Amino acid sequence: MRTFFIADTHFGDADIIRYENRPFADTDDMEEKLIAGWNETVGEDDNVFVLGDFSAYKSVGRNTELACRLNGHKSLILGNHDIVTEDFWYRCGFEFVSRYPIIYEGFWILSHEPVYVCRNMPYANIFGHVHGSQLYKDYSEQSYCVSVERTDYRPVPFDEIVEKVTNNRK
Repeated sequence: MRTFFIADTHFGDADIIRYENRPFADTDDMEEKLIAGWNETVGEDDNVFVLGDFSAYKSVGRNTELACRLNGHKSLILGNHDIVTEDFWYRCGFEFVSRYPIIYEGFWILSHEPVYVCRNMPYANIFGHVHGSQLYKDYSEQSYCVSVERTDYRPVPFDEIVEKVTNNRK
């Protein structure tokens, strides 16, 4: 069993294709390619943390259908576009939902938006929200961005994140 991270899938959001110049013809194409990339990467028994902005769909039924097509046990840290209640996302099939950032394995702050972490703090941040913005690095000694535009539109294995952040700290 492995753990993966992803953010900003924005299933069903046609505007994000234009805003971020995503390489998809339309939302159906984006959905199928995101699901294919996810399932090629993640196994049935793996864990996946979605760090916000999962879907633009507003119905439990549509989001449940999407979640059921995605491999793994899914947890969601709500993003600025995930405007419905935590209970809504539980009903869609997420096993854990948090409106706030959480600490993972005592060192990693999991959040939708980047949080300020300086060298004197005993944490690193895994985040999304910034998409392809040039103002942020893909990763540094204190952070790793898992917005899909930076991850080939698929979840990133935790061990890869640990390796890149750790190597950058040396």
